[in-house]
Amino acid sequence: MVGTGGSVATFSVWDYVVFAGTILGAAGIGLFQAIINRKKTSSAEFLLGGRQMSALPVAMSLTASFMSGITVIGTPAEAYWFGTAFWLFGFSYAIMSSITAEIFVPLFYRMGITSVYEYLELRFSRSIRIIGTSVYIVQTILYTGMVIYAPALALNQITGLDLWGVLVATGVVCIIYCTLGGLKAVIWTDVLQMVIMLAGFVAVIARGAVLRGGLTQIWKDAGEGGRLDAFDFDPDPLKRHTFWTIIVGGSVTWLSIYAINQSQVQRYISCKTLGHAKMSLYFNMVGLWVTVSLAMLSGLTMYSIYRNCDPLTNSDVSNRDQLLPYLVMEILSDYPGIPGLFVAAAYSGTLSTVSSSINALVAVTTEDLIFPLRKNLSEKHVSWLNMGLSVFFGGICIGMAGVASLMGSVLQAALSIFGMIGGPLLGLYLLGMLFRTSNSVGGLVGMVVGLVLTLWVGIGSQIYAPTAEKTKPLPVSIVGCNSSTDQDYTTATPWSTAVTLTSQPDVRPALADSWYSLSYLYFSLLGSLTTVVSGLLVSVMTGGRKQEKVNPDLLVKRSDLICFTWCGKSQESNVTEKTGTDLHMEADNPAFTDCDMTSKHPEQATKL
Repeated sequence: MVGTGGSVATFSVWDYVVFAGTILGAAGIGLFQAIINRKKTSSAEFLLGGRQMSALPVAMSLTASFMSGITVIGTPAEAYWFGTAFWLFGFSYAIMSSITAEIFVPLFYRMGITSVYEYLELRFSRSIRIIGTSVYIVQTILYTGMVIYAPALALNQITGLDLWGVLVATGVVCIIYCTLGGLKAVIWTDVLQMVIMLAGFVAVIARGAVLRGGLTQIWKDAGEGGRLDAFDFDPDPLKRHTFWTIIVGGSVTWLSIYAINQSQVQRYISCKTLGHAKMSLYFNMVGLWVTVSLAMLSGLTMYSIYRNCDPLTNSDVSNRDQLLPYLVMEILSDYPGIPGLFVAAAYSGTLSTVSSSINALVAVTTEDLIFPLRKNLSEKHVSWLNMGLSVFFGGICIGMAGVASLMGSVLQAALSIFGMIGGPLLGLYLLGMLFRTSNSVGGLVGMVVGLVLTLWVGIGSQIYAPTAEKTKPLPVSIVGCNSSTDQDYTTATPWSTAVTLTSQPDVRPALADSWYSLSYLYFSLLGSLTTVVSGLLVSVMTGGRKQEKVNPDLLVKRSDLICFTWCGKSQESNVTEKTGTDLHMEADNPAFTDCDMTSKHPEQATKL
């Protein structure tokens, strides 16, 4: 009987066929793009799709880029353990999309940049650009390795798929279509993978609704289990999820991911007009709403089925991220190919994130580290360099996934560091875009202070994990399990195995239940505010910009906020690819002529 515990089926032949077909389809898109664009081998074509992409496919790629396999498996588990508070991120997505589209997109788009870190050199200094690029490369390689490894581990223990075989296959497929097809292949593959991810969620919800007698019964079960109490207006910043931590902290966290992350910026500046670039963010907002809604409904469906027999407490699984794969194999194994579709959905999320990371790593490496040293590379050499770097970074990410298997307790720490670094970097960009008086000394000091604070609180929270009083796990039961033993039938979440990957120290310092218990969603907000405030103070104390004028095109303009142009009104992008000698922002750069935003004082443009 479904939902009573015990072993479940493993993959059938048809499941393997569906899963393999998805992987080969993704590789096929890369080969197709390589064939049809074989005569277009410029760096701009490879890294930015020739700046001729439309809003809808770019929007789906934006959504898929950070909806990784961790999201596909982890978000339903979030609803199962903590309820629907995570649904409030829909408001955060709206705030993030609006700010990114109306402030960051116009600035980056008119600059015609390839690497988002070019802005740091134009606004501050070469050294700050190098630091920003290096930090991004390290955190992205580390994060991508975790993205490959975490879903592979969870699905391996449920489906029987060979762990290392899947790890290598994932990396090789991404390398193939990133190397051969460039950004166009990545974007169109993301479109396919986005559809597969959503189809996987729909299959779980539909089958669960049939087993439970409809969505109404699932909603009723969730309400009786306390899973629908989403609104908690407690202003306590130490609580994991409240209305304020999600709306305020969550918005800043997602802003650091979408506004200044190379993987995302590279996508919307590849659009053919500024209107398309803006609309891709708004379409992406709808895509995020649909994705998180289906993921939360999948989690509520999982709770409805396992409300009387929690697989984790009953030792049917060893980690909460294995809950959804366990459910899929239990309720969908009678339908050959459907479990394979779900596994393909989880791996589609992984593929989209890995491919985005590889393409972004190639872009920042060539633009920020190689071109300044080798300014006379030919188009042919640049093309070969891009493809070679794709293979190199793909291999590094596969290797990092192997290292992740040995890390154990470091895995969660690595994922947290990825979020902690985004806040200070976002603060650095806001400091440069909004405050004319900020200088390179203030920017450098502000970013260092922000990083120190966020790393301090983040690493401390990993060593001294917040207590259940702050994380608020919801109760689960094993009263209906066939294999349950004599123990209390209603139990709280077993945190020692389900959530915390680090062992709890015997002695907790005074900061453990205060500073180290700060909600993880406030890490980015803390880093951003600290960077801006300390950066401004240091800039003022060191004389500001003194007599040096700031190129107004490097600041947010009033026209950015009130001028919303759509496809028929905004000019098509005519930004040409930069060669090694075009690493300065000259006054006649065509990127500065979009929407009549040319500087009135070209002779005062920032010099490198």
